[in-house]
Amino acid sequence: MRVRRSFVGCLVVFYLLAKVHVPLAIVFFLWIGIFNLMIVAQFWSFANVVYSKDEGERLFAIVGFGASLGAVVGAGTADRLIGPVGVYELMLLGAGVLVVQAVLTNVIDRREKERTHAIRSAEPKPVKKGAGMRAFAMVFQTRYLLLMALMLMLLNWVNTTGEYILGRIVKDTAQALVATGQSNGLTEAEVIGGFYSKYFGMVNILALLLQLFVVSRVVKHWGIRWAVMVLPMISLGAYNILVFLPVLYAVLSAKVAENATDYSLNNTVRNMLFLPCTYEEKFSAKQAIDSFFVRMGDVLSALLVFVGTTMLMIQPRTFAAVNAVLVLAWLALAWQVGRLYDIRSAQAQAPAPTPTAKTARASA
Repeated sequence: MRVRRSFVGCLVVFYLLAKVHVPLAIVFFLWIGIFNLMIVAQFWSFANVVYSKDEGERLFAIVGFGASLGAVVGAGTADRLIGPVGVYELMLLGAGVLVVQAVLTNVIDRREKERTHAIRSAEPKPVKKGAGMRAFAMVFQTRYLLLMALMLMLLNWVNTTGEYILGRIVKDTAQALVATGQSNGLTEAEVIGGFYSKYFGMVNILALLLQLFVVSRVVKHWGIRWAVMVLPMISLGAYNILVFLPVLYAVLSAKVAENATDYSLNNTVRNMLFLPCTYEEKFSAKQAIDSFFVRMGDVLSALLVFVGTTMLMIQPRTFAAVNAVLVLAWLALAWQVGRLYDIRSAQAQAPAPTPTAKTARASA
């Protein structure tokens, strides 16, 4: 709750500062990156505690549908209100939405408190000093968490590099259309802007449909072990195609399929992976993984693009080849993570050993 109150307060402060013409662009950009990570990670940590493993595998697809629907409705609402209401006033609307979310969280928390009493009673005491280091130590000392962290790092590395490949091909295509007079009078920036509006629309709509009709069926019939491998298999096929056919519609199809699957099936499954974890792993280790390791994928992608464009002068098809190699490592990690998920789940559901007569007499 303290984190949500802080975010609500930040939005109100941003609004007030904007009204007195204080420059906010860089600060708000940095803040929104932190907000996106923390609020989503906190939500899924809470969901992992509220639901048991069996409940989570059954219900997370519905929860994920709410997230996908929220992305579509939120974007449409902002588009409709930004003119009549104003850009900065939408910050206050966002703060109001966060307040509503906090109220709903409290209602759910009170309702489920009795059911999750056993978990809550085992909750470790808060560690004020070194809590961050403790979370990272937990990740590095637990094979399952470490492999999961590396898997998500590779996922983000591949995905972010794929966005560069798309952006590079879109820019080259827009320049060629303008130069040859085939842009219907649009400037290069307008061609690029129009493309990306359609691109994000296709991704959001496909993600929503996958979340509604596909995710629950994949989890039910294939299980988490195989569901976690779906996205890397799609990416492997996509980037192998781009190695030989690095044209706009090929990369568009590849990125729409990759991102829509990531935002729907993979996002749901990656949060299910924490269902057989301990309470502390769900809150502390998950925050470390979702913040540091995921963002490290962005850093590695930026480094790859920088070296590739400034020193090696490589083309998009070469970046696609590098991505294909990275996906092989990602696929191997996904297989291991899925295997360990099954092992952890079996251990969590195994009945406690019945005490022998000797141990019973000793305990008595």
